[in-house]
Amino acid sequence: MAHRTLTPVFVGLRTGLHLLSAALLAVVVVRVLIVRPSTMGAALALAGCFAVLYLLGARITALAPRRRAAAGAAWIVALTVCWVALLILVPEAAYLVFPLFFLYLHVLRGAAGPIAVVVTTLIAVVALGLHGGFTMGGVVGPLVGAGVALLIGLGYRALAREAAEREALLSELIRTRDRLAAAEREQGVLAERGRLARDIHDTVAQGLSSIQMLLHAAEAADGDRPGIEHIRLARETAAEGLADTRRFIRELVPPTLEGGLAAALQRLGAQGAQAGRTVCVEVTGDESVLRMDEQTALLRIAQGAIANIGQHAHADTIELVLDAAPEGTILVVRDDGVGFDPAEVRAGAAAAGSFGLRAIAERVEQLGGELTIDSAPGQGTTLTVTLHGGSA
Repeated sequence: MAHRTLTPVFVGLRTGLHLLSAALLAVVVVRVLIVRPSTMGAALALAGCFAVLYLLGARITALAPRRRAAAGAAWIVALTVCWVALLILVPEAAYLVFPLFFLYLHVLRGAAGPIAVVVTTLIAVVALGLHGGFTMGGVVGPLVGAGVALLIGLGYRALAREAAEREALLSELIRTRDRLAAAEREQGVLAERGRLARDIHDTVAQGLSSIQMLLHAAEAADGDRPGIEHIRLARETAAEGLADTRRFIRELVPPTLEGGLAAALQRLGAQGAQAGRTVCVEVTGDESVLRMDEQTALLRIAQGAIANIGQHAHADTIELVLDAAPEGTILVVRDDGVGFDPAEVRAGAAAAGSFGLRAIAERVEQLGGELTIDSAPGQGTTLTVTLHGGSA
């Protein structure tokens, strides 16, 4: 698996390994051609077989992950058998064990790689000893090579594992950034739509309403005066314009917030009651101090909290309290369920990649507020969201 952050390092290591294998195999072939033993044909055939098998290893990386492990193990076994056969005929083939060390550590998982390195080191030492007698160089050389290969191979494994972890973390950060950007765009749209709705309500709608009331009063004062038909027509036109304006305002306001945040919370409580739970909703203060994006976020937080209660808390009673004021707004969701350890749940949600409390916390953070969770096993849960004043 290629890792973008360390691709040049891995490419360099693999290229060096391929060049080393090609050079050592060339040494073996040249040695066979110079010495011209009686087994030259068989030795050259085995050298060619080794080269072909080595090149086939590049095809294994294109396989699916499930098939790759089995195919890689079969490939390395075939390559080792070919090497052992070549080693019997040509003692210089012992040097090919050095690139094999790295292949074992790369292809074989767990302890299989180091074990293969030890076994092939012993085979190389014995083969060199049988061909030319046991010498200090014939024993120490393969042992030193095996030690170096183990250090480099294990370092390569650690590097690849760290690269995979970094890439996974980077992917998670990118997904989180995209979610936050989408949430910010959504909140920006909602805030702008809310501002437009308030502006239209406070200007055009109020003006049309006043014109309609004045024309209605003029029409009622003297129904027989000249020009009454024009007054009546003006009043009807103003009434139609007011109706259209109110329709525009309703379309600008999110459907879930039709009638305001208090009405939406009451509907949410009614839905909870239909599910067999007792839901008490209390709204105090003036919700108009909240921006439209804040109202939407608080409603989503309440919906998420009640959904979590239904899934996990097994509660009979839920209290939903909203206190909106210019100096600050507080939303409290309280239940009499089984409760939990907030620290354990946060750790479990992060490991599983689920949203739950994390989604609620992200919404509160985006609003610049504070989230407090008071809970313990068997003692129910109280979730408190505090938004500071001065934002509206």
